[in-house]
Amino acid sequence: MTTRPDPVYLDSLDAAVDLLLARVAGPLHVGAPLGLGKPHRLLNALYARIERDPSRPLHLYTALSLDPPGGGKGLEARFLAPFVQRHFGDDFPKLAYVQALKRNALPAHIEVEEFYLQSGALLHSTQAQRRYASLNYTHVARALAERGVNLIVQKVAREADVRHGRAPRLSLSCNTDLTFDAVDAIVASGRPRPLLVAEVDPELPWLGGEAAVDASYFDAVVTPPGPYPKLFGLPRQPVTDADYAIGFYASTLVRDGGTLQIGIGALADALCHALALRHSDNAAYRRVLAALDPARFDQERLDPLHTDPRDLLPFAQGLYGCSEMLNEGFKRLVEVGVIRRKVVDDLALMQRLADGVASDDDRAELARDGQFLHGAFYLGSPEFYTWLRELSDAPRRGIGMKRVSEVNELYGGNEALERLQRRDARFFNSCMMATALGAAVSDGLDDGRVVSGVGGQYNFVAMAHALPAACSVLMLRATREVHGRRSPNIVWNYGHATIPRHLRDVYISEYGIARVRGATDEDCVLAMAAIADADSQHGLVETAQRHGKLRGDFAPPPSWARNTGARLRAALAPLRRDGTLPDYPLGSDFTAVEQRLVKALGWLKTHTGSRGGKLRTLARAVFAGPCADAEALERMQLAAPRGLAAWLEARVLGLGLRETAE
Repeated sequence: MTTRPDPVYLDSLDAAVDLLLARVAGPLHVGAPLGLGKPHRLLNALYARIERDPSRPLHLYTALSLDPPGGGKGLEARFLAPFVQRHFGDDFPKLAYVQALKRNALPAHIEVEEFYLQSGALLHSTQAQRRYASLNYTHVARALAERGVNLIVQKVAREADVRHGRAPRLSLSCNTDLTFDAVDAIVASGRPRPLLVAEVDPELPWLGGEAAVDASYFDAVVTPPGPYPKLFGLPRQPVTDADYAIGFYASTLVRDGGTLQIGIGALADALCHALALRHSDNAAYRRVLAALDPARFDQERLDPLHTDPRDLLPFAQGLYGCSEMLNEGFKRLVEVGVIRRKVVDDLALMQRLADGVASDDDRAELARDGQFLHGAFYLGSPEFYTWLRELSDAPRRGIGMKRVSEVNELYGGNEALERLQRRDARFFNSCMMATALGAAVSDGLDDGRVVSGVGGQYNFVAMAHALPAACSVLMLRATREVHGRRSPNIVWNYGHATIPRHLRDVYISEYGIARVRGATDEDCVLAMAAIADADSQHGLVETAQRHGKLRGDFAPPPSWARNTGARLRAALAPLRRDGTLPDYPLGSDFTAVEQRLVKALGWLKTHTGSRGGKLRTLARAVFAGPCADAEALERMQLAAPRGLAAWLEARVLGLGLRETAE
């Protein structure tokens, strides 16, 4: 084994840029982790230097370039400015290249290529859209090698507790996903090992195991002077009635002793709340299910053809989490004891466990060395990062950060082991739309513009079809608001698909579960229409009949008429009032008054999406009288409005607050 030389230690970003420019000849082909592991300050220092020097072209390959929310006008701007300042801090280093992309102002000698975009943030950037790379997460390392990456920069954590005079190690912490795979792919292609530069961030939680490396893994380690800005915290969003319905339906598919993968967002939050409630307050959990669908989930008349009674019980064995992204939901599930089934990277031992012949020594080894949660990167709220930092030794050892090639697919040297570990796997992801014939739209629009990216979704869908007793579950809301009008998310056809129809499996909307794996087209259409909004069902049926995909004499059953938002709100209202279904089940980054404002602003956005709706809302607001919520007015700097525009904003805000008051 070749021993690598000690890295160059630097305490200046300018010195780090000097070093990498001296070490890398010609054009810079730079790889940087997605999300939290991107060293913002180092990249900004490099960008500032290169921006002024066209003789050194820069090609940056990355994904999920996180940028705090901003902009807006009127009430939105009044709400965002104080929140962004408090949540992200005044000194948060916004990525200079992102600001340039948003203005389509990247210099000609700088190019940024991303394989996953911050959702919706770059829809109007032609520079970002032209250089988007549509890649499965597990194919990115190969693509980086093909592009000739000669420099990788990454944010790391430094080991604090060092014994016996050993040099501190570094942890890739939040992003073990691609760095190891990319370096291996570049070297395997016959190219030189890229220059690796680490930026130490004392705020980044330390995680050991496979995430930890000797400092010599990097060629240079820079520790910029403080103060250190906050880590990027994702603001947790409120969970709606539709989100809760989807999450609770999804929770009935999870098998005790199985494997769990989840995405991020309100749908994942709702699912995790449902799983936590199923385990810790099963009676309350059953009440929610009965409210959603009394005919199906009544305890006295449970439908065994569609629901296994075991899948509604608390978790006796617990679940093993194996997900490309670790987030808030996994924190909750670990805390309540749902995520606790351990696995070890020992094929023989895992086989003995599966065969029921494990010895006491085997079980002792599993308890001592096993891990219950594996991920390739993490991202969440400030509270989530604090939890990771403050974990005691035992739960910290139970969390393993892995390469994305290990987490997101089976194929490779460990397939037999991973099949044993990932028993009864459930892969939960979100999509924007689905077609009646089972294709999913998750990342782009039919005009070709990219909203986010494929990421790992295709990986998990394909893995669900490759594993026995596994399933891929795509969750979506049945409708969305567009310019003040409801539009269906379950449509006959769409000009873009992320997941093709031949990989269809399970879809869930707020109106139920559609199991469509292996289904005929007619059965798929019927299953998808059954979970569509009542207003769009007739159109789906008529179109299917016109195109010969549904028999002409089909008549929708009366149960389909239940698929309305009004019925859902009425069913869940008592559970909202008694606290079973809180607005923020995994905690909130908003103050109490901001939570009221979020509701009010959401209502106003819905009711002012069209010109007519805006005029009607303004008229109501003018004649409704002044706002009675003094705290909300103070927070929005409208307690003493100056001028007609501010006076109207105060009246409109008051209307929104009244309409959403509990």
